[in-house]
Amino acid sequence: MMTEIAPRIIVDEKVRFGKPIIKGTRVPVDLVLAKLAAGMTYEEVMRDYDLAKEDILASLEYASQQLANEEIKSIG
Repeated sequence: MMTEIAPRIIVDEKVRFGKPIIKGTRVPVDLVLAKLAAGMTYEEVMRDYDLAKEDILASLEYASQQLANEEIKSIG
């Protein structure tokens, strides 16, 4: 079953083990982020994975929201 968890971002238990992917593709959000972190440009990611700029921006927004909602607990 496919569930949209953010604009342009879905999870589908049958695709990529249920990891967040770009809607309409099999491209995982974490792959997009890793490629950008490794120094690829938006244009290179768009060309290599057949994505739109909006897909990349949606991946960044999704990651930002996940970090913003992360709760860190001190142990000790």
